[in-house]
Amino acid sequence: MAGTAITGTPPLLRAEIRHDGRLLAPWALLTTLLASSSMLYPLIFPTDEDRAAFAAAVAANPAMAIIFGPAFDLSTADGFAAWRSLALGGLIAALGVIFAVTRATRAQEDSGQAELLASGVMGRAARLMAAVWMCLVFAIVLGLVTGLVTVAFGGGWNATMLLAATMTATAWMFTGVAAVTAQLGSDARTANSLAVATLGVLFIARGVTYALDAPDWVIWINPLGWMTETKPSVDDDWRPLLLAVGLTIVLLAIAFVLQARREFGAGAIAPRPGPARGRDRTTWRLALRLNRGPMLSWTIAFVALGLVFGYLATAVTDILGSDVGLQQMLAAGAVTDAELVSAFLVTILSLVGIIASIPGVQTMLKVRSEELDDRVEPIMATAITRPRYYVSNVLIALGAPALYMLVAGTLMGAIAGAADIGVSFGDVLLQAAATVPAVWTIVALSVAVVGARPHVSLAAWAGVLASFALTILGPTFNLWDWVLAISPFWHVPNVTVDDADWWGLVWISLVTLFFLAVGFAGFRRRDLARQ
Repeated sequence: MAGTAITGTPPLLRAEIRHDGRLLAPWALLTTLLASSSMLYPLIFPTDEDRAAFAAAVAANPAMAIIFGPAFDLSTADGFAAWRSLALGGLIAALGVIFAVTRATRAQEDSGQAELLASGVMGRAARLMAAVWMCLVFAIVLGLVTGLVTVAFGGGWNATMLLAATMTATAWMFTGVAAVTAQLGSDARTANSLAVATLGVLFIARGVTYALDAPDWVIWINPLGWMTETKPSVDDDWRPLLLAVGLTIVLLAIAFVLQARREFGAGAIAPRPGPARGRDRTTWRLALRLNRGPMLSWTIAFVALGLVFGYLATAVTDILGSDVGLQQMLAAGAVTDAELVSAFLVTILSLVGIIASIPGVQTMLKVRSEELDDRVEPIMATAITRPRYYVSNVLIALGAPALYMLVAGTLMGAIAGAADIGVSFGDVLLQAAATVPAVWTIVALSVAVVGARPHVSLAAWAGVLASFALTILGPTFNLWDWVLAISPFWHVPNVTVDDADWWGLVWISLVTLFFLAVGFAGFRRRDLARQ
């Protein structure tokens, strides 16, 4: 019976690799670049004093712990590679397999390709089996390429291969997660959202756990915590990887059981039926209806971010106070507690801003997907003009991230202001508001891409990636100011200082207007779903 269910898997697997293999390659390239570039560490921080100062700066910044995890040893290149690449490399590998599994399973059912395949000699579980095998093998290739290239650039064999193995293990676990969510979601978009949300929650939870120095049991209930506890270059403990293998097997077993019982083309979570007659008479209400589900989810996420980061802001002076190097800085009068707290809030709100730009970019890419599904052309056949349709979506893409920033800023301000740590509620909320123009610049880039060059729609993510790399990673590498200034968040002023430079917001707002003009001009002139 089981053999019948997976009949046709080998030829389908070969077809999936030919079709999706090139789409998986960039994820392996990103993890390889991330790990191998860490071997430049001795050139950037050549002396022990430089590395000690860098380690002190990292330890003093809880935001770094949330993003990268704990820095166990920054005295060697392998230790630096483990700190910088373990969490982010696993995140990249997990995203790659999530999208691949969903694309090869639920997306095929949404597009009708699965029905065409099912008309041949193929078992019911063959598509899921082919997708799972493709991602499991890809994860091994990703780990080998990342590990061997990093070793070639000077990484230690044991520490580097363990680091690469954590990326493989993370990809395996989220192959299982995506296989399960592909059975739960009512369509591919829902399945992707469930899997990515699971990854995001676990990723943030791991960072907060280490930043707050939580008890061990909190670390070990998080699968991503298992990867951190391997501690490459410090303990080189391979045993936690066995937990990842076990979890992958359990998740895949659940996925195949669900797949055998659910209805073809539908998920275990059935969507509610729509009204008999549509009530949306304007493009604005249509855009709002299409995006209200993700807007609700993102609002909840930013409520959580505001609470977590607000609490971190209240503890930042205690965390800094335990650091000897920073105590010396404070004694020398270089910084004060209030200045450190405000600087922390600027950094953390920039991170919140980068995250807030993601749903804005998603909204614009949804415009493109609606166009490719031939649902925009019927609207354009009515009296609705193209600028009117586009502006309805652009307003949501710009307005929703601003709302998220204010929600997170309000909660952070309420918590930080009540803790008497040197900043008021108004300071934090104003800082959050000052970050919004930088968020709009990133979203405006996606407006320009979708409007003028939709065939390279992946470029819409360029602003998010560049801002993250330059804002979060750039300072650790002592990059020049002109390079850091490429990120719009570099121009956000610290509103708590007397001589705050507000001109930066004017310049990035001009860039935003330029991107919007390009997007609207492009969308008005080009053919729909033709380029």
